Amino acid sequence: MRIESKSWGCALIAVALACGTSLATAADPYPSRPIVATVPFPPGGSSDAVMRAASVPMSKLLGQPVVLDNKPGANGTVGAQAVARAPADGYSIIIGSVGTWAITPTLLKGKDFDPRRDLTPLTVAVRTPNVMVVSPSLPVSTVADLVKYMKANPGKVAFASAGIGSTDHLTSVLFWQKTGTDGVHVAYRGGGAAITDVMAGHSQVLISNVGVLAAHIKAGKLKALAVTSESRIPELSEVPTMKEAGVQGLEVYSWQGIGAPKNLPPAVLAKLQPAIVASLKDPEVAKVLAASGFEVVASSPEAFASLLDSETKRWKAVIDTAGIKPE
Repeated sequence: MRIESKSWGCALIAVALACGTSLATAADPYPSRPIVATVPFPPGGSSDAVMRAASVPMSKLLGQPVVLDNKPGANGTVGAQAVARAPADGYSIIIGSVGTWAITPTLLKGKDFDPRRDLTPLTVAVRTPNVMVVSPSLPVSTVADLVKYMKANPGKVAFASAGIGSTDHLTSVLFWQKTGTDGVHVAYRGGGAAITDVMAGHSQVLISNVGVLAAHIKAGKLKALAVTSESRIPELSEVPTMKEAGVQGLEVYSWQGIGAPKNLPPAVLAKLQPAIVASLKDPEVAKVLAASGFEVVASSPEAFASLLDSETKRWKAVIDTAGIKPE
């Protein structure tokens, strides 16, 4: 019996609809709909700023809108877990801090979440070194002065941070471990409150991102003792590195990494990852990010995976040695 091609085509469509799919959708190349970029923090933070800047050229390159979805909670873990559970189709990505990727999973051991196992690393987007600042009222001018002062006043110098498990906190703990000193950790609800209290002298020391502290340093509201980069930085060229100041092993960067659900198809990865990298390297984007103290990294997935391994091990050692517990 001869079957007309028109009838045969209708039969195929009917089968496709019965299975809950559409021939047009199945044939659509990636991407064919908006991409959701989860920011696991409230609007206005570093992750939000980086993704918002990169989303404009990224949308143009991929031909689809890149929509930001702020999903805060548990220092980035709530949003990261949501992306880990999403389909591995390239329509869900996440941008998270070093805390989200390499610190919080160690602190929140009961959450059964490991970014190295549950997410696909795409690229380290940006990085920025930290800078150690002290209240103008503290009678020290160098790192050596601070170490001497802390040894003479054990357990009395307050180190502020944006919260337990933040890079501010753990870099301070690492400083104590490297110098044989003992400070008091004072956790604030966010970096802004920590900065304000150090300027006022209620806490004495803070180690945080250059981008958020540079203006206060230049205004004389905070004294900068050292940066945690490998070499001096243009924004604070007069400030020595920790190594120059006599503290070894305190090269620390705050960074933002972009990832996707595990087992991302190779064909999707081949389109998505280069578009993200090209967007970060866009001259206008790089200019905006540099103004906020960020250095564009735009690494390969392999380089990100390697950094993630080393950073997870590094901060786990700091956490375990100090016996740090989550809030």
